[in-house]
This record gives sequence, structure tokens and C-alpha cells, in this order.
Amino acid sequence: MTEFDAGRTQLSLGTAAARNLATTTKTVPQMQEISSRWLLRMLPWVQVSGGTYRVNRRLSYTIGDGRVSFTTVGSEVKVVPAELCELPTLRHFDDSEVLEALGERFAQREFSPGEVLVEAGRPADEVVLIAHGKLNKVGTGPYGDQVVLGVLAGGDHFGDEALAGPQGDWEFTVKAVTAGTAMILPRQAFQELTDQSESLQAHLRRVQAGPKGPQNKYGEAAIETAAGHAGEPDLPGTFVDYELAPREYELSVAQTVLRVHSRVADLYNDPMDQIEQQLRLTIEALRERQEHELVNNREFGLLHNADLKQRIHTRTGPPTPDDLDELLSRRRNTQFILAHPHAIAAFGRECNRRGLYPIGIDVGGNTVPAWRGVPIFSCNKIPITDTRTTSILAMRTGEDNQGVVGLHQTGIPDEYQPSLSVRFMGISEKAIISYLVSAYFSAAVLVPDALGILEDVELGH
Repeated sequence: MTEFDAGRTQLSLGTAAARNLATTTKTVPQMQEISSRWLLRMLPWVQVSGGTYRVNRRLSYTIGDGRVSFTTVGSEVKVVPAELCELPTLRHFDDSEVLEALGERFAQREFSPGEVLVEAGRPADEVVLIAHGKLNKVGTGPYGDQVVLGVLAGGDHFGDEALAGPQGDWEFTVKAVTAGTAMILPRQAFQELTDQSESLQAHLRRVQAGPKGPQNKYGEAAIETAAGHAGEPDLPGTFVDYELAPREYELSVAQTVLRVHSRVADLYNDPMDQIEQQLRLTIEALRERQEHELVNNREFGLLHNADLKQRIHTRTGPPTPDDLDELLSRRRNTQFILAHPHAIAAFGRECNRRGLYPIGIDVGGNTVPAWRGVPIFSCNKIPITDTRTTSILAMRTGEDNQGVVGLHQTGIPDEYQPSLSVRFMGISEKAIISYLVSAYFSAAVLVPDALGILEDVELGH
């Protein structure tokens, strides 16, 4: 600073002092947690006046084909005995002692990439449960070339259908894509236990007797019809049978208590209403939690309610155009795909590698990526595992389409937004105002093929 500067007299009001008297231009409180919430925006919402939504379906005879769970102690893997009921042959078998004895007879086998676990044409003399890893199920195509019939991963199984019938040969080859662990049960060990257990013998006889009635390819009770006839033949009589115990969805709730001190509400309400801003941010957080529950809740969340036959695995790891084509082919009129932003980026890299550049489409003024004309919406609520894998969902929506629907109830007391209420709870002795904020919601999958999941999607680095 020069002598001139030091001795200079200030001739006008400085900006620092003037700012203390000025009214600043300010924003409302910002919140980083707010996301696009495409799932809440794209789901059609059904009014559930009674608080419970019942999904009636045709009677189905389909035997369950679930996944088997395992426990690990160090490097030792064991089958959870009760989970053996997920095998079609053992479905509804409830003798826990026999199941435990059966689980003890499984032998652990480690496999490496490229190893063949079973080979087509050889005797099918064992049950194979996949505890960890990924394998290709390979068969022979119509022109004699090898084709991948499917991908097997943790929890999948094969070979159990031979337990209840005569021994045959493998109709396919199973080859490991990655290293992993399988649990093997020889047919001889199963037969030895069967000879000792009357309950298991009776159960297998019921399985061999077959389904309760004629069924279509989806396992539903058949509707008898006639076509292409002439003259006056006897026409078949029929009726449509329904499930006797259809699934019911009760509305779930996400709640919190908003607290604001009365002094804040009285003295600091200009130019912004403090309670209104607190309530706005609280509702945003509740809506984020609502979308999280719609994806991850174990009772009604989409990740846990997809039919097992609608779950597929990637062929090589990252999500390729081939994988999304297979996902789309599993249902009619897929309306949108839901994926984590990292999964969308991984799919984009695979398209770039092949020289493909999918064209985005306009949805409500927003340009979103698409594949085969189906929009791909981002959803950061889909989890990413420690091994950097995630899932991609594809769905058909709406009651008229027999798709996926959101459930809510409008017109509730103290409603602030559809199916969301803000209820005044009073003022405490410490002058704190309390509001109960509640959001009611759920989701339902009307028929199994309305929702499909591409699992074990590798994201890379």
C-alpha cells in the first residue's frame, strides 16, 4: 500500500457495509438427495380404497422352481436343508430330518473357467447345485452347431428331475464361464436315503403321479376348446378355474415426525415460510424412501417379486445388446427399462465397442437413452454389490396390460399430496411444533411375465 492509498479519504459507502443493509437474493434450501425418481413417475397408480389389493389369477399347477441357499464357514459350503424344497422334485416335502440328511450327502466341488461339469450324452446320475460362479448351458442347434441354451449362476440347479424317474442321459453340456463352487448329490446317495425313508417314498409317488389336471404351457389350468371341426361333434365343456388363495398386497407406509421450534416459525418466516420449506424437504426424503422400498422391500419390492423364470443372467458379464434383447423378448409390450446409472453407462460402453449408437427418445420433455425403442430410465435405488454387480429391470405396466402397478390411497385425512398426509401432532412443553408425515404405497405384479430382471450385471471399473 502506498502513502497515497493510506492517507486517502473514503468518498462513498463501501460495498461491504452496504451489503449489511441490502436484502440478499436467496434460494430455497437445496437438497442433494433428490433424484429423478422415474419409477414413481412412470408407474400407473391404482386407488386401493380398502387398504388391500387382491390379485386374482387363474389356477396354476406349476411346480415351484426356486433357488437354493447355502451357508459358508471359511471355504466350506453347506446346503441349507429347508432350501432343498426349492427343487421341483422336493417341493412341499416337509420332513425336516430327511431334508437334513439329504443336505449332508451333498459333496463340494470347485470348478475353474472352461471346466465341463456335465457332458451331453453321458448318464445323468447326479444333482448339481450352483453355490457360486457362472456357467453356460450348451446344447446342439438345428444345424449341428453349439448354442448357449441358458446361463446358470448362484442358487440355480439342474439334474433333480431324474431323481423321481428312470435314469437317462444329459441332454446338454454345462461349461464353467468363471471359477466357482458346486454341490453334487450322486443319484446313488439319493436312492439310498429313499430306501430308508417312507415319507420320501410317498412324496416321490405323488410327484410321479403328475399334475392335478390338464394345463397350458404356463402351468395354468387348461380351458378346453374345439376348432376346425365340421358337422355336429360334441363340443368340450369347460370353465375357468381360479386360485383359491390369491395374493393380497397391503399398503405399506413410510413415516417421520417433523419438528420445528415455534420461535423459528414465529420470527424467521420472511421471506420464506420455515415450516413449508422443512415440510418440502421432508416430503422429498420420504418420496426417495418410497422409491427405495418399491425396488428393495422383501415383501413387495420389484427385485424380490420377479418370477424366477423371468430372471436371466448376462452371457459375458457386462450388459450387452444381446442381453437386453433377451430381456425384452421375455414379455410382450415392454414399456420401459429401469437401471442404475452405472449400468446404463456400462451398456453404453458395450454399444460403443460394437459400433452401435442407440438413439434416445423424448419422454415428457426429457431425452432418455433407449434400446429397440424402449426407454431406459435411471434409478439409483437399484443396489450395487461389493463385487460391482447390479440388476436391470424391464416391465410392462398397467392393469389393462396385466402389468406392474403402483398402489396407493387418495383422500386420506389431512392429505397434502396424493396418498401422503401431514398431521399436526401438537406443541410440546419445550415449544416444539410436531407434524406426522406419512406416505402410503405398495406395488403389485399382476402376471409373472410383466416383470423381468437381468441379474449379475458387471459394471467394471
